Amino acid sequence: MQALQLYAGPRALQHLRERGLKPRDVRVVAGAAGGPKGLILSHLDRQVFGSFLAGTAHGVHLVGASIGAWRMATGALPEPGRHFERLAREYIHERYDPEPGRKTPSAEQVSRRFAEQLDDFFSGHVASLIAHPRYRLHIVTSRGRHVLGREGRWRTPLGYLGAVISNAASRKALSAWLERVVFSSPGEALPVNLSDLRHRTVPLSEANFQPALLASCSIPFVLKAVHDIPGGPPGAYWDGGITDYHLHWNYSSILDAAQAQAEEEGGGLVLYPHFQQSLVPGWLDKAWRSRHRATAYLDNVIVLAPKGPWVQSLPNGKLPDRNDFARYGRDHDGRVRDWTRALGESERLADEWNEWLARGAPVDEVLAL
Repeated sequence: MQALQLYAGPRALQHLRERGLKPRDVRVVAGAAGGPKGLILSHLDRQVFGSFLAGTAHGVHLVGASIGAWRMATGALPEPGRHFERLAREYIHERYDPEPGRKTPSAEQVSRRFAEQLDDFFSGHVASLIAHPRYRLHIVTSRGRHVLGREGRWRTPLGYLGAVISNAASRKALSAWLERVVFSSPGEALPVNLSDLRHRTVPLSEANFQPALLASCSIPFVLKAVHDIPGGPPGAYWDGGITDYHLHWNYSSILDAAQAQAEEEGGGLVLYPHFQQSLVPGWLDKAWRSRHRATAYLDNVIVLAPKGPWVQSLPNGKLPDRNDFARYGRDHDGRVRDWTRALGESERLADEWNEWLARGAPVDEVLAL
């Protein structure tokens, strides 16, 4: 494989060594926050949902934050390949021209436009998505507490300053300022222990699907917070990536809590198409490199990620990212051109994943996570 690298935790490696990989082995698929970086996974997503998992009958939990939540919700739509193609196309062509007198678009403008985009994208599909017979969707949001309970000119920056300082001392201390709220579709509960942070789960419904997904993508200061989501506790909700940037969750609890059932269903593995090897716990942990290491939480996780040399072959020698909006400025066509080229090149990731599966999922091509 020249573009794709597979990584696996020790229990996942043992499973691959003894059984290979079959669709029924996967209990959870996860999607990280990361904005435009998620574009590089579009072809992999099409293959995972359109082919690999398409013919199975067992239940699969889809968990996502921010762009990852949008991707996972797309995976539960009929004809997911067509919808993933649309997601990538519309994301690449996003354009937010500043209002007169402004250098950058206002948070109000971005939120309004993005809400309209989500409404149009999922129009007519929400009820069937929530009631999917096999997929359980879990949308991750970050709910403000105390001073962050409401968005405000002074409250928001002061609250996030407190969150930054508390998180620097301890990730658990982040719970004093922000609470993980997961909106979950009906059916089997998410089989993952979430006690690492203060958290709540809320039933996902037609009434709260759009505001929950909008909130999960609402980067503070770039978009407005979503207040008082139906069915959830009152307050301001922001991007799920703040509490759970790459969803570094206790996935090994799937096996620890129900070993017999997991073995019967094929091993309880987590499939994680990702844009890098490491799973950074929260957005505020990006600066704390010691928190980027793999832990026992990830023992049953398989990560699919692009190789560094392949990434360097892309335009600008990197993955598309949110800084490109500033890098290209008003050169909208230039950004679209380079992001489109990166998307086209990323088809190699899906091709190599397909080839690896066709070879019987050889474990000697998988690195330790």
